[in-house]
Amino acid sequence: MAKRDFYEILGVAKNSSEEEIKKSYRKLAMKYHPDRNPDSKESEEKFKEVKEAYEMLTNPEKREAYDRYGHAGVDPNMGGGGGGGFGAGGGFADSFGDIFGDIFGGGGGRSRGGPQVYRGADLRYNLEITLEQAAHGFDTSIRVPSWDKCDTCHGSGAKPGTAPTTCTYCNGHGQVREQQGFFSVQRTCPKCHGTGKVITDPCAPCAGQGRIKRNKTLEVKIPAGIDNGMRIRSSGNGEPGTNGGPSGDLYVEIHIKAHAVFQREGDDLHCEMPISFVKMTLGGEIEVPTLSGKVSFTIPEGTQSGKTFRLKGKGVKGVRSGVAGDLFCHVAVETPIKLTDKQKELLKEFERLTVEGGAKHSPQSKGWMDKVKNFFE
Repeated sequence: MAKRDFYEILGVAKNSSEEEIKKSYRKLAMKYHPDRNPDSKESEEKFKEVKEAYEMLTNPEKREAYDRYGHAGVDPNMGGGGGGGFGAGGGFADSFGDIFGDIFGGGGGRSRGGPQVYRGADLRYNLEITLEQAAHGFDTSIRVPSWDKCDTCHGSGAKPGTAPTTCTYCNGHGQVREQQGFFSVQRTCPKCHGTGKVITDPCAPCAGQGRIKRNKTLEVKIPAGIDNGMRIRSSGNGEPGTNGGPSGDLYVEIHIKAHAVFQREGDDLHCEMPISFVKMTLGGEIEVPTLSGKVSFTIPEGTQSGKTFRLKGKGVKGVRSGVAGDLFCHVAVETPIKLTDKQKELLKEFERLTVEGGAKHSPQSKGWMDKVKNFFE
């Protein structure tokens, strides 16, 4: 299948600025990110497609090559003879050879660049909190794995008294260049793995890595109103970069525990309250719990089971909007149990009087019976 146009993938025009491309990428990356679409192969593929398009179009050299030659300009597997920009003499290879690094294996010439620098990977930390903590916000401490410079070798990776030597395979560049037809491509040096240095006598405590894995404590501020699945970024607290590259970020993902009373939907809260038959019949004042204390309101006489009352502003104040949601109180009749003989007598008398009073006392029952009658007729 032919590869899709990079501009089409990101939904931007060919003359779009880098800022427009970044804006579109952030939106699509969030939409198709594997963390948001677990077990979705389609979303995973689209995320990779969007990421590739973004990496190509935000690199000036790669974008220029793509604009001039299409996918053939940035994919060494699509090279070929013919006219256009693929003339003899290696001009194309000389101009764009360095964008094909880390594709082909083998030895060969030396790279003009230095050791490759890579950004560290991002990390995720799952934090479980209560609904009350999510609603009001709080500060907390978390312990996460981290890498510190080795105290023995001071980060060199070499045994004390020795030092790393320059890699003779790549002359310290960390990359080697080779010729593939009319393409000149470069890849990470297989001997020093891109560092440009070789450690012949490694430090024992860190096994030549120059760093030791330890846990560190981070202070995290959980904002009021945060919802389930939201993430907080802690910049630079992910895995460290390679060859001096920047560290990745740490994402604290929020998971809210199930609550005994409330169910949350966005910034709204829902709760179900059992109310006595007498209170539902005669009406009166009831107390309702909220996340900030109890409130009272009056239910009208003759309230039916399943009726929902809305208490404005008694939900959760949104982390983005700053506006509090509502509390929806669903009332239900509580059927009394373990009645005494006297209580049973009174209820039977009440039932007899209600039936004698006619349908005016039970409008819902009459309406339902009328529907049943019409159905069978």
